[in-house]
Formats: sequence, structure tokens, C-alpha cells
Amino acid sequence: MHTSVIIPAAGFGERMGSAIGKQFLSIDNVPIIIRTIACFQRSRLVDEIIIVTREDSFALLEELISSFALSKVRPLVKGGARRQDSVALGLRTVPDVQDGIVCVHDAVRPFILDATITQVIEAAGHFGAAIAAVKAKDTIKQSGSDGRVQQTLDRSTLWNVQTPQAFRTSILREAYAQAERSGRTATDDSFLVESIGIAPVIVESSYDNIKITTPDDLLLGQLLAPRYPL
Repeated sequence: MHTSVIIPAAGFGERMGSAIGKQFLSIDNVPIIIRTIACFQRSRLVDEIIIVTREDSFALLEELISSFALSKVRPLVKGGARRQDSVALGLRTVPDVQDGIVCVHDAVRPFILDATITQVIEAAGHFGAAIAAVKAKDTIKQSGSDGRVQQTLDRSTLWNVQTPQAFRTSILREAYAQAERSGRTATDDSFLVESIGIAPVIVESSYDNIKITTPDDLLLGQLLAPRYPL
């Protein structure tokens, strides 16, 4: 089973309020994106890592990849305007092999457990699609357009979705082709897969698997880093 990992990293990170892309900010002197890539470099199930980023980031990222000896990274791919566009561009470079798996992961989730990577990839191989998620901790209420509560949702059935999300290559390609034909947009790859009638299986992940998008997230990342040595 050949497994490719696509890491879209072409965003600007406006919510971080930084002069550089949030993926290049450092935690304990190591850029976030390098911590993220290293998680998949270590995985016994990952064959190749495809980074999709802005062209003006190529030189910096290539230097970092070389410095940290991340040998599974393939030639960088120029990203698109949206995350969805970047994943589609990365998907074009995935080899067309039988029983192939494509795993998509956010560039700024550097604290993913190896066990979660393994479980998500293996579940995708068995069921066709799998996503990492954690159970909702808070009570969730649904509101109407007037801002009033319409109903309280059953928390026991609700999940906060993370990445990695993994799919058989043929399934993700079909989902992206259908999205292009219909003009469907999504910030979540599993939504596109659900749209073609395939329900991903949920793999319970860790609450440490945060997405670093704001200054508060960066502070939390500094606290988590000692648990996740490079």
C-alpha cells in the first residue's frame, strides 16, 4: 500500500498577525512546518511527502528540508489561491498505483501522534476514507438567523474534526473531480468525499493535535513542545 502525504502550506496566516507565514514560525527554534513534516518522516507507513506552498517560499523550505534531512519530501509543488486548490495541485503529483492512499494534513498541526497517523492510514485502506477527530467537550447549541437557540445538540454524537484525513487515491481524485465540475468548495477534504456518497470512519485523536492559527495557539504550542521532541 503506497501512501502519499499532501501538506498544503501556501497560506498567509492572517489571524496570526505575523509578517511571515505561520507555518514558518518557530517553536523551540524549530519551524512549525518542519515539526509537522518530521511526524510523517518517522511514520513507517508513509512513502512520500508532498509539500504545496507559495513559490516565494521554495528556497527557504528547500533549505530547511535539507538541514533536517527530511528524505521523504518530494519536489515542492506551487500552491493555489485556496487550500482546496493547493490540495488539488498536490493530488496531481501523486503516483497512480493500485491500492494507493493519500493522506492530507495541515501544515500547522505539528503535534500529531504516530499512532494516529498509523490508525488513520490503516482505516482508510480498509474503509476507503478516515479522519482524525476528538469528541466535543462543550455543549453545542444550534441557533436560528435571529440569534436565538433552536436546539441543543447531542454532544455524545459530535466530533471536532482534525487532520490527518486519509483516502484511497481513487476516491479522493473522484471527489475533487466532482467538486471541480460542480463548483463545490470546502475547507475539509472529507466533506468533498462525503459529497460523493462515501462516509469516512472516525479515528479518535488527541486534544494535543492543535492547529496553530492564532498567537494563543502559538503559546500553547510552546507548552506542548517538550512532549513532542523532534
